[in-house]
Amino acid sequence: MSESSTPGGPLDPMSATPLYVQLADAIAKQIAAGTLAPDRPIPSEHRLAEEYGVARLTARRATQELRERGLVITVRGKGSYVMPSTEE
Repeated sequence: MSESSTPGGPLDPMSATPLYVQLADAIAKQIAAGTLAPDRPIPSEHRLAEEYGVARLTARRATQELRERGLVITVRGKGSYVMPSTEE
């Protein structure tokens, strides 16, 4: 699989921006675009690591970054989900 086939585009290991932040930004773009819908799961850490060619720890840190940004919620034993829409 080529780097350009990753959903958020390739990550740049030579960038000053840490890979986990780049990965979190890529997932955040998918959330903003509606590719990852509210109250639906994001890919698992294992899958993110495979798709983006990063270590699983990097994927875990990216998920943590998304939680800190308020974009996802993690349910123990189930995975991480896009925060439900607050629009009514």
